[in-house]
Amino acid sequence: MLLINRDHWKGSMGRRITALGLMLVMVFSVAVVSARASSLPDFTDLVKENSAAVVNISTTQERAGQIGGLPFNQDQLDQLPEFFQDFFRGPQSPFNQRNPRRQAPISSMGSGFIVSRDGYVLTNNHVVEGADEIIVRLSDRRELPAVLIGTDPRSDLAVLKIKDDEDLPVVRIGRSKDLEPGEWVLAIGSPFGFDYTVTAGIVSAVGRALPSENYVPFIQTDVAINPGNSGGPLFNLDGEVVGINSQIYTRSGGFMGVSFAIPIDEAMNVFRQIRDKGSVARGWLGVLIQEVNRDLAESFGLSRPRGALVAEVMAGSPAEKAGLEAGDIVLEYDGDPVNLSSDLPPMVGRTPVGETATLEVLREGRYIDIDVVIGRLPVDESAQREAPQSPDSSGGPLGLVVEPLTEELKSALGIDAGVLVTNVVRGPALDAGLRPNDIITELNRKKIQSVADFQQTVASLPKDKAVSVRVIREGRATYLVMKP
Repeated sequence: MLLINRDHWKGSMGRRITALGLMLVMVFSVAVVSARASSLPDFTDLVKENSAAVVNISTTQERAGQIGGLPFNQDQLDQLPEFFQDFFRGPQSPFNQRNPRRQAPISSMGSGFIVSRDGYVLTNNHVVEGADEIIVRLSDRRELPAVLIGTDPRSDLAVLKIKDDEDLPVVRIGRSKDLEPGEWVLAIGSPFGFDYTVTAGIVSAVGRALPSENYVPFIQTDVAINPGNSGGPLFNLDGEVVGINSQIYTRSGGFMGVSFAIPIDEAMNVFRQIRDKGSVARGWLGVLIQEVNRDLAESFGLSRPRGALVAEVMAGSPAEKAGLEAGDIVLEYDGDPVNLSSDLPPMVGRTPVGETATLEVLREGRYIDIDVVIGRLPVDESAQREAPQSPDSSGGPLGLVVEPLTEELKSALGIDAGVLVTNVVRGPALDAGLRPNDIITELNRKKIQSVADFQQTVASLPKDKAVSVRVIREGRATYLVMKP
């Protein structure tokens, strides 16, 4: 008869059960990691299929000038012995001002991609700007001279043309408007001259407006982009180009996790116009707009901040001809909602010149539709501008001193009414950002004709409720918000 100590049996079985449990946990963990790994995208086929249509672009810009120069001024040269004067002034002297030598040319590098079999290439304008020679290098190491067909500095796009006897590889064009935040994207380019470098990430946001350009709704990604990537394609998982890598946000000079791409829908529109017409025409409304913040929304009777507030209508513009007024809030453009003021410029810019667009506008508490015949954006004028944003406001006494406008000031500014701010003390006026020399033309959506008119309007202002103030500052109109 085999005798087993009960405590020994318990301990042995406990250890076996514990070991078995640990093995099961390890197996489960490996399975989870494998499942997660298998769910991540594999970019290898996408890269193989599309790399051939991505190109490296190198440019050369000649510099006229001279190397060296006299190591002292003319008076000092005249004091030297004649032998030294002849040396420094002689025809073969490197210091001879009449014998300039060329400086070394400036070289730069970027990326691009082929969009048609007949050799059209898209890249950034800043990659080829000022170049005297442009060379396009393909993945098979062919180097082809390129002709600059046209540029659009406003969107930072350039169209090149290369010639070759063989059919050229081309990319497939996707639809950037279908992109959503969180979607995987991939870039191919030549950062720091390392050709055909592949980086991947996700779409961080869409429709980003940057201070440098209001007409391009940029795609924001966390794809690593560095100098040399500019002009290269941004692909979706279907292998379609959805953007052109253009800019990064950085404080160090290198990649910091925030990069921006031009949507391919915008880029192809620019490409077709340059290819077919040689230039780019954008729609123009002719208004100065600003963001609607929480206080402005309250003062205009909106339940939430949205739309683009018209701070100024330009003389002779399509907006003026259609009857748009300062104080209007554009809520829809041709049926598309305008949630942010930055949404409006790209909508207008995409509209063909001469077409009619319908704007839904909030005016004095009423929703009205206004039809506007879109004009052409002047080349030398940023007509669809962003007005300065109003700072936060708080309650308290008004604290504002005004005086009548002089006729000279009215004439200089092209206005017929308003009051001049001469002093701002502690209170909502100061908190709202009003300054001396501001000109108030409207208060709580009422036109201000005189000082008496201003005082009567102030006396009737509601307490503890945000009210709008339209001011002219340095020749530009903007709306501020006060809470009496």
